Amino acid sequence: MVAAVVRRVNAHLGRRGRFLFFMGIGKVCWGVGLIVEPPALQGLELLTDFAPLHCWAWVWILAGTVTFGSAWVRFGQDRFGFLAASVPPSLWAFVYGWAALSGHYPRGVFIFLWYITSHCGVIWCASRVPPGGGGRRPAAEGAVERGPA
Repeated sequence: MVAAVVRRVNAHLGRRGRFLFFMGIGKVCWGVGLIVEPPALQGLELLTDFAPLHCWAWVWILAGTVTFGSAWVRFGQDRFGFLAASVPPSLWAFVYGWAALSGHYPRGVFIFLWYITSHCGVIWCASRVPPGGGGRRPAAEGAVERGPA
């Protein structure tokens, strides 16, 4: 019975939905972690000048909730999930990049690159996956398909 439920949920979510499902859970967990066990604030001063870290943690939690919720909607309507998933890591990347450029936290350049590639880049690539996801691309109209060489 559990296997049948998992298959049904899996079929409903599709590839994009599964990505949003797990990305949403991850963002919520990251936000909760920022509240439960706050990291060192080095490099995050630009954010913490505006609000304490626990407020920014709620940005992650809210974004994760929207991302998770978007996993369950149809293609096209899920764009808000990809947008929500992009906001916190883009913000963090900007802040760490700024800290590096300003000389306050030289290591920030590496954290910037990590957020831009491992978070934002992956989210942006996943947002381009078609609803069916994967498989062979249909041949362009009028193009001749070639068999294996």
